[in-house]
Amino acid sequence: MKKSADTTADEDFAALCGRTWDILIPARASYLAGVSPHYDEVLHEVAQRTEHTGSLGKTDIAALVVWKRLSAQTRWVTALMSLPDTHVRAITERAVTAVRDSTVPPSEAARTGRGIIWELPGFRTGDAVASAILTAAAPHRMAVYDRRVQHALDTLTLTPTPGRYGRYMQLLDDLLEHGAAHADGWTARDIDTALYWTGANPHPTATA
Repeated sequence: MKKSADTTADEDFAALCGRTWDILIPARASYLAGVSPHYDEVLHEVAQRTEHTGSLGKTDIAALVVWKRLSAQTRWVTALMSLPDTHVRAITERAVTAVRDSTVPPSEAARTGRGIIWELPGFRTGDAVASAILTAAAPHRMAVYDRRVQHALDTLTLTPTPGRYGRYMQLLDDLLEHGAAHADGWTARDIDTALYWTGANPHPTATA
């Protein structure tokens, strides 16, 4: 039987998914063994507050900056802290609503939410804190992105052009959808921790 181009592409993607899961599964296990179970308490606490308030304030964002181990001695932090908390919450409330919208795929919700967070000082470039905010807003749908995740994804051609976070979430959606038994019980956040560990502890099979 003659194979179509689409069939070949599907087979190639399935093979790529299989190789990726072969990396993700041991990486996730290593992450759980190597990282304190208390490390994500800040993220969980912010997520719980966001569940009740429907928005994130300056205190929540500051906590996530520390959680991501980023410097607060930057110009954008001064600009953010100079805004009224009500203004910050008005923007983040719209982003929270967007990423929780279950009528659209997570990748589309991520693009919309990221576009809204763009309105805050310091969030026009880079996705580390922005993705942490969106993950705190919808921990079962969103995932965190940072330079270590990008390092792990270099072979999956995730480029740094605008709209990267939406493409990242689409990639995670595809892995979960086509992961078969591998993906059972996994969330996008589980994948991002595995990618984070892989990026921090590269293994030869990660670049095969």
